[in-house]
Amino acid sequence: MKVLKFAIGLCLGLLLIAMPIGQFQPSALDSLETMTVQQGGRKKPLDTVAQETVAKIYGGTTYKHDGIEESSLETFLSLWLNNRNWNEEPFVLVSYRPLKELAGLDLEQKHFSFETLMKNQPLGDIVRLAHRKQMDDEDLTRDEREALTIEDRLQLMLSMVNDNAIAIVPHPNDIKGKWVGITEAQTLYGAESVAPLLASFTIIKQTILSGTDHLPMLAPLATSLKAGLASLSPDIYPTGGVMHREVFFNHFHPFAKAWQLYAIAFVLMLIALWVQPFNLYWTAIGTFVAGVAVQGYGFWLRMQIAGRPPVTNMYESVVWVGFGIAAIALMFELSQRSKYYLLAAAPLSVVCLILADSLPAVLDPSISPLVPVLRDNFWLSIHVPTIALSYASFALALGLGHVALGSYLFTPNAQARIKLLSQLNYRVLQVGILLLTAGIILGGIWAHFSWGRFWGWDPKETWALIALLCYLVPLHGRLVGWIGNFGISVASVVAFNAVLMAWYGVNFVLGTGLHSYGFGTGGSEMMIASVVGLDLLFVLLAVMRHRGWLDRLLIAETDSSPVVSSHTSGH
Repeated sequence: MKVLKFAIGLCLGLLLIAMPIGQFQPSALDSLETMTVQQGGRKKPLDTVAQETVAKIYGGTTYKHDGIEESSLETFLSLWLNNRNWNEEPFVLVSYRPLKELAGLDLEQKHFSFETLMKNQPLGDIVRLAHRKQMDDEDLTRDEREALTIEDRLQLMLSMVNDNAIAIVPHPNDIKGKWVGITEAQTLYGAESVAPLLASFTIIKQTILSGTDHLPMLAPLATSLKAGLASLSPDIYPTGGVMHREVFFNHFHPFAKAWQLYAIAFVLMLIALWVQPFNLYWTAIGTFVAGVAVQGYGFWLRMQIAGRPPVTNMYESVVWVGFGIAAIALMFELSQRSKYYLLAAAPLSVVCLILADSLPAVLDPSISPLVPVLRDNFWLSIHVPTIALSYASFALALGLGHVALGSYLFTPNAQARIKLLSQLNYRVLQVGILLLTAGIILGGIWAHFSWGRFWGWDPKETWALIALLCYLVPLHGRLVGWIGNFGISVASVVAFNAVLMAWYGVNFVLGTGLHSYGFGTGGSEMMIASVVGLDLLFVLLAVMRHRGWLDRLLIAETDSSPVVSSHTSGH
């Protein structure tokens, strides 16, 4: 019976994975998706170029305007051909509120036109100041870093209006050589060799500009152009299968499907926990396993595309932490059968994957060549994943801590459950400390080989050490009897703020140090601070309930309220 229920959950997951959602609907532009382009130091399909370009400028891969939704490829081709007035369309993302205040922009508006931003004098002044400080090797403020990001978006948008914006012609004999645009190809191959390709390219442009009625003609034209480009340099031009794999990855959205499966598993586990007649425990486990499997498959695809472990930027670390939370919880759940591991892990994995899926301007999902310090794949493959898995362990402890504190707050008499949750939490914290300690040591060894020193009090190193100490203190305190079950639950929630600072704060708030390859812009400190504040308020309420202060406060308020007499005058 258990096997049957597990199989039902697994099949439910596979059914969701196999469902042909809108992204698999055929389009007249599909024939252009797999055209190979050299950009950003690697060769990628035009579909990826379109998604990355639109996401970097607009902040999403689907452009919505005047009640119309355009795919990234449709938007990219329109930008490239400049077939409408892009100067006046509100297309450029400006999300950082303090910068909008300084520039005098509408605080409630997220997207602005190219013309509006180019003519904004205060914004231009901030950009020029940032460039001067960069020349003097001075640290930039958050406003200046955000302003440079806006400048990059404007420059990217401007560079798209050019036939040579997409380098589709391969180098004749160097696999690492620079590709060129179609009109520049004569310098590499001569006018006679390129003339037929240039003619096909021109016809493709005219076909797209002619409107939707002529788009069915694109398929044979695109196939002919791709075959001609491959024949120019057969040994250099990538095979079609490589490009098809990346386009499949772009449209399959494995990480989006994974969080959907985690969410379903969470609901099923809630039913299994609270509605006793419906024993859906193994169905929930099966669905959760399907989520872990599809996310693992997504990682494998991304590794095949990138040729390296997918843990080199903030986007990949968020997705990896979401995977780590789920995988660690699944291992503990299968050994303990407590139900609470999965219950605590599923919402956290869902949050990680939704953030990664919905914020491409903040968590850049593009695959880029590694900076020199990261090119030693041995250290990259063990140090960064180990640190990220420690974050995942502490995040799982955060989830268990919330379940435990919720029990203290709403069902304080459930002592058996509270004791169990504390024991589960303690085991996860031990794993997290082991992983973080190992990760810090491995990072020090890597730093010794890369930078010539084991430890340099870099902000990333310092906050990783602070996070480790924030967990070591309560664990040792529990070992010697200084704190009990309640204290370990509070510590697992409060100490995660140190992890949040090491993970998010150093990258997006401080933005200084030798770990600059992980830095980013666009993060919202106010939103993070609000979430942390609400979380600490929840902890405070749990503390007040546990200490009896909340009950005494409620009794005091009841006693001080006026008593209405049951007798009325006028008898």
